[in-house]
Amino acid sequence: MDKVVSSAAEAVKDIPDGVRIAVGGFGVVGVPEVLIDALHDQGAKGLEVISNNAGVDGRGLGKLLETRQISRIIASYVGENKEFARQYLSGELEVELTPQGTMAEKLRAAGAGIPAFYTITGSGTQVADGGIPWKYDSDGNVVKESPKKETKTLSTFGEEHDYVLEESLPSDFALVRAAKGDRAGNLVFHSSARNFNPPAAMSAKTTIAEVEELVEVGQIDPDDVHLPGIYVARVVELTPEQVADKPIEKMTVRED
Repeated sequence: MDKVVSSAAEAVKDIPDGVRIAVGGFGVVGVPEVLIDALHDQGAKGLEVISNNAGVDGRGLGKLLETRQISRIIASYVGENKEFARQYLSGELEVELTPQGTMAEKLRAAGAGIPAFYTITGSGTQVADGGIPWKYDSDGNVVKESPKKETKTLSTFGEEHDYVLEESLPSDFALVRAAKGDRAGNLVFHSSARNFNPPAAMSAKTTIAEVEELVEVGQIDPDDVHLPGIYVARVVELTPEQVADKPIEKMTVRED
């Protein structure tokens, strides 16, 4: 099955308003920038986005924030985007903060057909007890907060601990970026760019992948596949210019 589509615009044209989208990447690494740009131009609004972070100002998901296309974000780290912070604190954006490893597992679990799981992460904190601000009003008052979660005492390796019940995070669409992909959607990620891309892709009904190198089926050794094509619905081949456009989040130089 050839899953290659002609352009990023073609790949995202049917994404409607109000859907949940899982987006790969960590900081500015492994972010599906071209697909995000296409979604920006397409104009879908009221989106709920699952992403480790909200990118940076002017890049990645930062562009969708600037155009108010995102109404809610489930994320782990949000400290590098000033517009994100402004919208959250002014009551324009709802934010569900989730421990990083828990979020990765919630996405992976969705792809594996697991509706919920217990984890020790967050036990004894507001993650379990509730009360984390999700939304403020324009005056800075909390108008929505995280609910209390179910906990259970379980024994692991002979020791009892309180564990938190976390529900999985299925999504309608996922946008991911891979170093290499074939026409059947089998993907290979490069080093740390692997990050949240595989679990994000697993979580969605429709996963769209932008690939830096497109190869024919059979040219990727099965042992080298990081994400099987069964999880991928559409593949977009990037141009050399798009591949080369890789930002550096923070640059430090040495003085001679």
